[in-house]
Amino acid sequence: MKEEVEYTGIHPKKFSLWLLLLGILMLFAGLTSAYIVRRGDGNWFDFPIPTVFLYSTIIVLLSSLSMWYAYRSAKKDEIGGVKLGLVITILLAIAFTLSQYWGWSVMEEQGLYFVNPKEGEKVSASFLIAIAAIHLIHILAGIIFLIFTYIKTLNAKVHKKNLLSIDMCNTYWHFVGLLWVYLYLFLYFAPDF
Repeated sequence: MKEEVEYTGIHPKKFSLWLLLLGILMLFAGLTSAYIVRRGDGNWFDFPIPTVFLYSTIIVLLSSLSMWYAYRSAKKDEIGGVKLGLVITILLAIAFTLSQYWGWSVMEEQGLYFVNPKEGEKVSASFLIAIAAIHLIHILAGIIFLIFTYIKTLNAKVHKKNLLSIDMCNTYWHFVGLLWVYLYLFLYFAPDF
């Protein structure tokens, strides 16, 4: 007869998620460091970050609240709250994605494009576009994670006795949300460095 062993350490999937988040953090630390170094080289065009990126920040903060609600509901075994929280988070994530596109459109209207760094002209816009685009890829991965977690919820695989998937989704979503807040503040205050 096989004896069940209670698992008391960190789950291997959650540990893998933390390693992934550490890698993402290092990526963006490198990008923001490159921004500072390149800005210090001169030939830098300062421009105000479009206001629409503030809207993106508000949207991502609201999505963190709805994700927190979904996770809290799962811990209380309130499946209706889990579903509602996840749907709202998914919709806000899509709104965030659209607001990012809108921000890039505003930049294009202002003549700010992704340019060849060797040309040097308005390379500062290239940094903002690249940082936002790379972050958006992580948001899109988060949307996929949210959808899979929602499907698991529909199949009764998310509840107070099975929190791993929503716990990991919650961790990832708050991480990418807070990462955007950091990036927005960094880029907003960068001209004052």
